[in-house]
Amino acid sequence: MSALVGALSAIFWGALMLSALVFLHEGGHYVAARAFGMRVTEFFLGMPCRWRLSHKSADHGTEVGVTPILLGGYNRICGMEGATSDLATRALAAIAAHGRVRIDDLASELGCNVEELCAQLQVLCDWASVEPYFDEAAGERPSQKDWPASVQTVERDINLLTAFDSGHDFSLPGSTKAGEPHALPQGGAEALLEAERSHTYQGKGFLARVVTLVAGPLVNLIVGMALIVGVFSVGGIAVAQNVPIIGGVEQGSLAEASGVQEQDTIVSVAGKEVSTWEDMGDELHAQMQAGAAFNIVVERGGERLDLTVDPADAAGAQAFGVTASTEVVHPSPVQSLGIGWSYLTQTVGFVAQLFQPAHTAEVVSQSTSIVGISVMASQAAESGAQSFLFLMAGISMSLGIMNLIPIPPLDGGKLLIEVIGLVIRRPVPQRAQNFLSYLGLVLALMLFVAVLRQDIVRFVMGG
Repeated sequence: MSALVGALSAIFWGALMLSALVFLHEGGHYVAARAFGMRVTEFFLGMPCRWRLSHKSADHGTEVGVTPILLGGYNRICGMEGATSDLATRALAAIAAHGRVRIDDLASELGCNVEELCAQLQVLCDWASVEPYFDEAAGERPSQKDWPASVQTVERDINLLTAFDSGHDFSLPGSTKAGEPHALPQGGAEALLEAERSHTYQGKGFLARVVTLVAGPLVNLIVGMALIVGVFSVGGIAVAQNVPIIGGVEQGSLAEASGVQEQDTIVSVAGKEVSTWEDMGDELHAQMQAGAAFNIVVERGGERLDLTVDPADAAGAQAFGVTASTEVVHPSPVQSLGIGWSYLTQTVGFVAQLFQPAHTAEVVSQSTSIVGISVMASQAAESGAQSFLFLMAGISMSLGIMNLIPIPPLDGGKLLIEVIGLVIRRPVPQRAQNFLSYLGLVLALMLFVAVLRQDIVRFVMGG
């Protein structure tokens, strides 16, 4: 029963922490994309699922909500994937003329095969420029995996702005409903496609795309730093005092066998007075190395007691078995930022070692998966809010740094593709992007399986 309770606790606290951090990460992408005028069709807490609770924004059309698979979050920024061809231009214009049209009829009209057309329709749907039409009378449902028989226009105002574009006004005369034909702008089909592209990720400049990609990891780093400042400046830090006062006694230790108790003050060791924790530790170590029994004087409740320490009582012990007393200090926000920065640089150094063959295996062995994070989150929650928030800060920073690794489909991998495109002065071919993404997924899956396996052995099987 206790094992079940522990597992449920780990699942709850792990899901809570990771969902919050991934949702904030995706929120960074969302805010940046909207700031640059990119269409964002969905923004959800939880992973994609057909069952959801959501609300569609009247201002910018984004469907915002929550799904039951609380293992993160996601948003759909239009134009992140796929490339258009001349067929997309002609298809978009034809759909505008028809309003609603069967896909096979449209393929015949454009002189192409249905498979080729659907590939371009997929891109246009991703742009929120057109949408599939599901005929309920014919048994079609939005949840089906294959294409419906028809596609149609989306709702547009007189300026051809959609629900996902800022400044749209469907009350203006000349606005059209979904499924109704609409006129082309001045410049014809090409102008319409370029206007649609301008509202997508692909249609924005290099700087806008880079900021959108970096915004997610940046939010994680900011959240991590903010949590550290809050935890340390408000909650305080327990700092060991350099006085010979016992803060704790380890169970089964030589100190316990000798009768030493918490809050005892060590006055002398083997007749030599000590005034600092360091002096006490040095004298205890020297006497234990000698191996013979010796006396210590402790002050307890205003009285002095003579205790005998016999190293034979804990043969082979390398330490006396006590911890120092501590006091809680509250560093200033600036000092806490310094602590956070030190932690951040350590995290960056740790991740960088992953790419050094001599240290790769060591880094993987010290890494943890969602299982390990969930167990640690549960343990931290049991220790209190401060421990949980500190762990959350560390995971948030790690999530931000890991996402900047230049391996697709991570944000860093997409950033690498953008930089390559800037250098070669043209977009990286979609086929090359797909290849890099598949390769990155394989590498990520291999790492995930390796870390998951060691976490199962470590936390589940008790290895």
